[in-house]
Amino acid sequence: MSGRDRGQRRRRGESPAARRSERVRRNTPRSSGGRPGGQPPARSRPRSSSSGGAFKLSSTRHAAVLAIVVCAMALSVSVPLRTYLSQRAELAQQEQRKVELVQQVQELEQRRTELSDPARIEAEARARLGYVRPGETPYVVEVPAAPQAPAPAAEPRGDGRPWYERLWDSVTGKEQ
Repeated sequence: MSGRDRGQRRRRGESPAARRSERVRRNTPRSSGGRPGGQPPARSRPRSSSSGGAFKLSSTRHAAVLAIVVCAMALSVSVPLRTYLSQRAELAQQEQRKVELVQQVQELEQRRTELSDPARIEAEARARLGYVRPGETPYVVEVPAAPQAPAPAAEPRGDGRPWYERLWDSVTGKEQ
């Protein structure tokens, strides 16, 4: 009969409270008289969760991890935000272009209705192209341009010296 079989036989007849006290007695370290009264040494308290957190990080490391997470979130939001803003600006530009084109279409429609009248077409041909009806004599009057006064010529210096000599004289102070 092994020790395990004996333990199981004993447990069958014992109450749960007796088994617990047996387990506690077995698991407590035996003191060698280090404490008065034969008390076992006190167990150290587990650290509270407020000093290290779930991942046992110091406050500096906790702040660094938080900063990295915030930066990662900011970077992940910045690209879609930039795209959204650029598309919004482009949409506003396209809306402005649409308004301009609608106005241009209205002007062209008005011009088309004006030119549907044959009298208007004839007036445009006479004014812009210089057309005349058969049998009419066209006269072209050209108004002469006012004569312009000749520009005064630059007066050459009377000394007849080259420009570089005059420049040298002005630098050295020998100007006449």
